[in-house]
Amino acid sequence: MTTYQTREEIPINEQWNVHDIYENESLWEADYKEIERISAELKAFDGEIHDGRSLFNFLKRQEELSFMFGKVYAFAMLQADVDTRDNRAQSLLDQSKQLSVKVSAATSFFMPFLLSLEEKTLKSYLQEEEGLKYFEEDLLESFKYKPHVLSKEQEGLLSQLGESLSAPSNTYNMINNADITFGEVTDENGKKVELTRGMYAKLIEHENRDKRKEAYKAYYKPYIQLKNTIASTLSAAIKNNVTTSRIRQYPSALEKSLFGDEVPKKVYENLILSTKKNIEPLHQYTKLRKEKLGLEELRQYDLNAPLVKGVDLKISYDEAFETMCTALSPLGSEYIDVLREFKTSRYIDVRETKGKRSGAYNMGVYGVHPYILLNHRDDLDSLFTLAHECGHGVHSKLSSQHQPQITAHYSIFVAEVASTVNEVLLIKYLLDKEADTNVRKHLLNHFIDQFKGTFFTQVMFAEFEKKTHELAEQGKTLNVEAFNEVYEQLFKEYHGDDLVFDEEVKYGWSRIPHFYRPFYVYKYATGYASAIQLATSIYNGDQEVLATYIDFLKSGSVDYPLNLLKKTGVDLTKPEPIENALKQFKELVEEFSQLS
Repeated sequence: MTTYQTREEIPINEQWNVHDIYENESLWEADYKEIERISAELKAFDGEIHDGRSLFNFLKRQEELSFMFGKVYAFAMLQADVDTRDNRAQSLLDQSKQLSVKVSAATSFFMPFLLSLEEKTLKSYLQEEEGLKYFEEDLLESFKYKPHVLSKEQEGLLSQLGESLSAPSNTYNMINNADITFGEVTDENGKKVELTRGMYAKLIEHENRDKRKEAYKAYYKPYIQLKNTIASTLSAAIKNNVTTSRIRQYPSALEKSLFGDEVPKKVYENLILSTKKNIEPLHQYTKLRKEKLGLEELRQYDLNAPLVKGVDLKISYDEAFETMCTALSPLGSEYIDVLREFKTSRYIDVRETKGKRSGAYNMGVYGVHPYILLNHRDDLDSLFTLAHECGHGVHSKLSSQHQPQITAHYSIFVAEVASTVNEVLLIKYLLDKEADTNVRKHLLNHFIDQFKGTFFTQVMFAEFEKKTHELAEQGKTLNVEAFNEVYEQLFKEYHGDDLVFDEEVKYGWSRIPHFYRPFYVYKYATGYASAIQLATSIYNGDQEVLATYIDFLKSGSVDYPLNLLKKTGVDLTKPEPIENALKQFKELVEEFSQLS
């Protein structure tokens, strides 16, 4: 694995190029000031929209501002994320967040105004101003929010709280990315070295159980030390969400989160129910893991240990990129051409360095291109992460190329489909071409663990969110003890009786950043189930499904996510996609058991 201490050591072609957004900071500052000016201009429309022409002028200027703000925020965020200790970058990001509050305050009058109109009045505006046809669907769609929008004065007050409402998430991100240190662990030469997240990801898969345990204990130690602080931030985030949902008169925080995508509550609930109804293969896999490792007691730090000995796949970044392109070739030449541009044009920031934001993400910047953050470690997991994030990236690129700004941004709900189709195609390719029985078993084991992490773990997280929000809605206390109790009980239900719990297990909630984006993680599971159905058809050469899938990637938000998926043949309002995915997991466990 190639390691770098500073960004200056990293080859330039493995660093993303933020100057595709702005050549220099002066241009960023110019747009920042222009946004401030346009914000004041938009605020002046308050009380002055009386006809189609004035409505169009407001919406047109608002979209122009949105385009600029997307670039301003991305330029700051991307630089802050590659080094969270960089004070200048953090300053730019703080300024961008403050600007966001100003923009929200300046435009907070609009939704209450729009929903105060009679529908016939709005339609008369649409008839008299041809330019409004561009905004027509969004305007009419907004009327579904009528029961949940407050008065102009109340919306103005709520917009002023924007920064305060996001404070728990911001605080946790700084704790998790900038402040937490994991102490030292023993390296291969017996020396003490500082543990990093990238190193932890390697050590928790180490064949030596003592090394796994040492890394596990070191990794959880700072989270347990900060348990009360982190519980306070998570409790505040949940309560803020519950309070906002009540203020806006939603039946629950869950239904507020599902409302925009028009996802029925039963889709969320059935995902959990179907998974728990078919949980036995996961319990069998836990038992199989215990047997294969030859342990009297299976513990959490054994859940990622390799079950197949003697296989340690080293995959450089260049090799990983080429393998991904080959594996994704069933998606067609148009897809691969777009994908290759990501590397040649420096859309991707590849390497882990001190202070860099953990994990991986894709950020689409409309009018520019996607940006992908990685912490690549030259291993099989990194190959899959690359394919996953590039799935998001191509989705962003194609939607931006084929949709106007108003419909280019796709729903998070469908985003996880594009990323996991890539992962499923990749594992199918790797399994099919592998002749070595031992390597094949290793890949099969990886597929099972990937399935477990992307599907079962996310469903467990989704149930944790549901239960903790319900506690808040019932006025119950949310503290360390409450979070521990819910998390530990769920971990037992999902993993079965063959797992012996260490003290750290119940603190798992404290290290999950996604809990600060409420009711998001279930989309990984629905996306994974959808992806298995789509990828299987595409891999088998179904050109009709391929055509509908590429159209899906180009569709942005032209329709609701469930409707977009239905056009590809995936219907998540029915149990089949979830049940089919769970059936495949059962078959994978059975095949692995037989091979082993």
